[in-house]
Amino acid sequence: MEISKIGVVGAGQMGSGIAQVAAQAGYQVVLRDLEEGYLERALGSIRRSLGKLLEKGRIDPGAHEATLGRIQTTLRLVDLRDCDLVVEAIVEHEPTKLELFRELDSLAKPGAILASNTSSIPITRLAAATRRPERFIGMHFMNPVPLMELVEVIRGYLTSDETTRAVLEVARRMGKTPVEVNDYPGFVSNRVLLPMINEAIQCVMEGVATPEAIDQVMRLGMNHPMGPLTLADFIGLDTCLAIMEVLHRGLGDDKYRPSPLLRKMVEAGLLGRKSGRGFYRYDEKGNKIG
Repeated sequence: MEISKIGVVGAGQMGSGIAQVAAQAGYQVVLRDLEEGYLERALGSIRRSLGKLLEKGRIDPGAHEATLGRIQTTLRLVDLRDCDLVVEAIVEHEPTKLELFRELDSLAKPGAILASNTSSIPITRLAAATRRPERFIGMHFMNPVPLMELVEVIRGYLTSDETTRAVLEVARRMGKTPVEVNDYPGFVSNRVLLPMINEAIQCVMEGVATPEAIDQVMRLGMNHPMGPLTLADFIGLDTCLAIMEVLHRGLGDDKYRPSPLLRKMVEAGLLGRKSGRGFYRYDEKGNKIG
């Protein structure tokens, strides 16, 4: 199964990163979103990311221009009809993903692979919305995509060996290390990470320590590069809540119950870096204030 053209649905932080690493790897890329402004912002982010690599000498000017030249943007889902692999990177909301995959299944060519970058929703359930469950798989990239090495590769119950081999090869060609994991809510990364973040939020709610103190303990005591509350702001508190709800519902254990403080902050619109305020405050460029 040869893959030469990759579609990416969703031009946010994850989707733009996936589009960049795919184009850097030599794939033709079609990046789709609902508004032209989202696509323009994604291209700006990709240019900045490639510019940093150019400054550091990690790519040459020719590779910089060639990468940008491989990325096509569109507002029309039908423009992904001739892609060999389509990676979904939209909001972490199951009904929205299911609706998208029904559309993609109806327009993608028969041999195309559909993949989800979901961070928690079971792949088998998403695959069931299509007529090609054997050509459906999870590709969970880490954020920021151009810098993080890992891709969790998650087979659904009916995913074929051929599909898995093809996606593992794509991930390696992108310069990633693919790790196969089984199809359980949250997979490995978020089943381990998000309960830790949730517990840190619970510590804030109970007055155990300030967000700054909690982050400092985890950075200095556990050698984490980023404290859990800074990381929660980086991920987005709405995304953290969505993942905890998937874990709680899917595994049926109250140890995965979202912290009431997390729920309250999301209801208040305090989503972290993307909204300018979460556990910390941020300027318009996403830098911490104070």
